[in-house]
Amino acid sequence: MLGCLLGSGCVTSRRTIGLPVSHVPGAGANKGSLYIGSIEDQRTFQNKPTDASTPSVNGDVAKCSKEELATVIGRQRKGYGRARGDIALPAGDSVLTRTRALVAEGLERRGFTIANDPASAGTATVKIDEFWAWFTPGMWTVSFQADVVCQVTVTRDGVAKKLLVKGDGRNQGQVASDANWQLAYTRAFDDFLANLEVALSGAGL
Repeated sequence: MLGCLLGSGCVTSRRTIGLPVSHVPGAGANKGSLYIGSIEDQRTFQNKPTDASTPSVNGDVAKCSKEELATVIGRQRKGYGRARGDIALPAGDSVLTRTRALVAEGLERRGFTIANDPASAGTATVKIDEFWAWFTPGMWTVSFQADVVCQVTVTRDGVAKKLLVKGDGRNQGQVASDANWQLAYTRAFDDFLANLEVALSGAGL
């Protein structure tokens, strides 16, 4: 695991942070059960991109497996914006598991029960387009931003409804601390959950 990132010896000051999903009890409405099926990481990584918002690793992307890339959620940068070590989720976690937790939370808040049986009445599948954080250096403060964008498809009674859900999180800080990275993601998650609620409502779900 992480051979493309650690085996070459090119990683400096790798940062690992956890991203909890806040839990809020549902409104009490019983909308039935949904089984969360496939979750695909469709993010596109590049070597040395010119834009910090483009996913990258401190190494060669071509040498990374999908499992390795699924743990990376940002890049650390120097004061002038030059990329350094990776920002990753803790061992055993990935953007797939974080996204599943996020979507499950949104569905439960809406009144759905998350089923363990794939033969349940409905299913939800997810494609991850964006799950990335970066910072923009400034003279006195640093701007942190995290974006989460997913295509969520909910199928019930043979009818599939596709939802594009976005979450945007930003904050200002003076140092690239764990807390500042986490706050950007916390705000992105909260925004995603609010937008998922609106999308589900608009789709009649």
